[in-house]
Amino acid sequence: MKAYLWRRLGQSVPTLLGVVLLVFGLFKGFGGDPAEILGGLNASAAQVQQIRTQLGLDQPLWMQLGLFLKQVLTLDWGLSWATHEPVSQLLASRLPATLTVMLPILLLDTTLATLLALAVAAVRGSLTDRLLMVLTTVALSISFLVYIIVGQWLLAFELGWFPVQGWSSSLWTNLALYAPLPVLLAVLVGVSPQTRLYRSFILEEIGQDYVRTARAKGLGERAVLLRHVLRNALIPIVANVSVQLPGVFVGSFLIETFFSIPGLGREVLLAVNRSDYPVIQAVTVYLALLTMSINLLTDVLYRLIDPRVVLR
Repeated sequence: MKAYLWRRLGQSVPTLLGVVLLVFGLFKGFGGDPAEILGGLNASAAQVQQIRTQLGLDQPLWMQLGLFLKQVLTLDWGLSWATHEPVSQLLASRLPATLTVMLPILLLDTTLATLLALAVAAVRGSLTDRLLMVLTTVALSISFLVYIIVGQWLLAFELGWFPVQGWSSSLWTNLALYAPLPVLLAVLVGVSPQTRLYRSFILEEIGQDYVRTARAKGLGERAVLLRHVLRNALIPIVANVSVQLPGVFVGSFLIETFFSIPGLGREVLLAVNRSDYPVIQAVTVYLALLTMSINLLTDVLYRLIDPRVVLR
């Protein structure tokens, strides 16, 4: 296991280097002139040149690349061009709000979808199974924006169960007051496709020979599902969660914007609108690191779930 971990970490280095070069090339080739963007339409040529000098954009390209590589290695991204706040401090201050919403969504989405998939797989072919599949199909055809608009109107404006928007400095206040509505709506959107997918994983395992053997030995249906089927179905379920996890943070952009949550997603959208390149570059590299870490963790979880899995 240790040799595998070291080998994977070594393989991550060229991957990360490729991401860094790609990000640098995209910003330099297609991002426009940051000095002109920051200077505005009324800035003179001298003012634009002064901004370019302050940002180090008048230096040779290889020096700019060296500075960017140094920022990646030290995780010191300098100052935000828009707020003049250290980028690392800016992102660190926004991360708790994102985690307060995204972690409950991920946990509830995965848990509820797995339980529902087990339940309908146990009564596969029945009216309950068909009815739930119809409901999930209908839910899949509705846009997330519709859930947000209708949810805010019905649950917040009409019924007054939740505040429409807001956030506080207290974790418990956020969890109890401001996070439940966006979490509820996001789970309603995400649980439908996951239930259908996890149901197919479980049904595939139910048709295996080891299940018939377990039943022949006298094990009850509940024991077969929980002790044998679920454990084997967890491998593709974990793989699916790992693939979707980076997308959960990307999905936070929409949630945080509509519910005025001061998280990373909202900050990235503001950075894009303000052409705040240091913030955008930092988030892009961090997402690449997150994706590689998740892939490594997923492989380790495979081995913990099923010791027969060989890590190579």
